[in-house]
Amino acid sequence: MYLKKSKTIVIKIGSSLIIDQNKKIRKKWLTEFAKDIKDLLKQKKNVILVSSGAIALGCKKLNLSKQNIKLDKSQAVASIGQIELMNLFNKIFSTKKINLSQILLTLEDTEQRRRAINAKRTFENLFELGFVPVVNENDSIATTEIKYGDNDRLASRVAQISSADCLVLLSDVDGLYTQNPKLFKNSQLIKEIKNIDLDIEKIATKSISVHGTGGMKTKIEAAKICQLSGCMMVIANGLLERPIKKIIEKNKCTWFLPKISKLDARKKWII
Repeated sequence: MYLKKSKTIVIKIGSSLIIDQNKKIRKKWLTEFAKDIKDLLKQKKNVILVSSGAIALGCKKLNLSKQNIKLDKSQAVASIGQIELMNLFNKIFSTKKINLSQILLTLEDTEQRRRAINAKRTFENLFELGFVPVVNENDSIATTEIKYGDNDRLASRVAQISSADCLVLLSDVDGLYTQNPKLFKNSQLIKEIKNIDLDIEKIATKSISVHGTGGMKTKIEAAKICQLSGCMMVIANGLLERPIKKIIEKNKCTWFLPKISKLDARKKWII
């Protein structure tokens, strides 16, 4: 219901949805995901993709292990992998006649008012031209001190800047559970969250991912930003075929409701 009503939607996909543990690209999943995006565009919705995967694809091309790469070398690997990532997206999405553009952002781009306004205008112009922006952190120049380090929080800032109605975080689980579902079978899915209290933060334990850098903890941080930006946020299982369609069909997921309206959020502009 929430997704159907949204005009501008930001969708974040992690590295583990693009490339598996064996460094094999999930082409079938990406092809089905492209169908989801095409359906949203047919409904006259604005779509922004926030995608990880540059370093993972760079490692694949260079036959390296991500765990053994230092920051300075990872910047070069990200530069190599970003081209691989965009080539992959363009090859698959072009079959659905979806036009893509690339935007690389740093932490400063989203935190400084002038840069954020410039980014907002770029998003708006791309929407008018009928393009889907593909956003990633600019890992080639970002350092430990001035980087997000995960795309969950970057996606929430992109949602804030673009005045999005909804942020979709596609994960490897159905949403936020009362306990880690991989360890506790009787854990229950929390379907809707209005207030992120200490109990919610305690159960947001880090998930395990071979290629990704985030976890449930970073998703909760992203939800906090969205709640104060007047933006809905949902955590859903991205491993399913046609994950966006599944959300619309009310499949298992966790929704985070905004605390303030988008109008009030615009007045604050940057949290």
